[in-house]
Amino acid sequence: MRPLWTGAIGFGLVNIPVKLYSATQSSNLDLDMLDSKDHSNIRFLRVNEKTGKEVPWGKIVKGYKLNNKYVILDDKDFEAANAVKTKVIEISDFVKEEEISSIYYETPYYLAPEKSGSRPYALLREALIKTGKVGIATFVMRNKESLAILRAADDVIILNRIRFAEEIRETGDLGLPAKSTVKAAELKMAIALVSQLTGKFNIEKYKDTYSAQLLKLIKAKAKGSKKAAPTLRVVHSKAKDLMSQLKESLEVKRKKAS
Repeated sequence: MRPLWTGAIGFGLVNIPVKLYSATQSSNLDLDMLDSKDHSNIRFLRVNEKTGKEVPWGKIVKGYKLNNKYVILDDKDFEAANAVKTKVIEISDFVKEEEISSIYYETPYYLAPEKSGSRPYALLREALIKTGKVGIATFVMRNKESLAILRAADDVIILNRIRFAEEIRETGDLGLPAKSTVKAAELKMAIALVSQLTGKFNIEKYKDTYSAQLLKLIKAKAKGSKKAAPTLRVVHSKAKDLMSQLKESLEVKRKKAS
């Protein structure tokens, strides 16, 4: 794997040289965009709006419009704005992981130590494991400041970018039902269904089956076969049917278990 960022973890007065790697990869099929007329590939070009000519990446610079004129910035300017934040993942606090709502979580990355940082990396990792805490940190990557948590999982420290509070929308406009709309008997039945379906979480049992099914359809279509569009059975949603749906759900689970 190629690192996306190199720098250091700031842990008190200790600096741990690290490299940042993507922790995820897509399971989606790589579909190309084509012209419907002749199935030619669609290309996205970086075009000069005055000349209409394509501009190669090496000739593109970044600028900020100030008083109707562009101020051109290079990598040194971005680092000069805050040299520490562009090179250091600075841990400011330690908290319990369960205090952070899942709505804030964004992108996970792996942090791996440079050779000179192996011992302090291992020390921080074990401290996180023993205390059950995560570190709250800020850092700058691709000219954007991010908030993140650092947590230990087995042998690796994972950096998870998280959203700032102002990035989360309010729920007031969603027209959500009041708690008073829930009937006691229905709630008791729903809790029974939750209990019946409760088990230990194992990520390995969940697979991206849609991509596999889509690939199967693509291969069949390539051979000239056509598949009839499936009809989706919509569950009846009237409130008076809610209890019967819950009872049926419990019965289905019992039958599968027997």
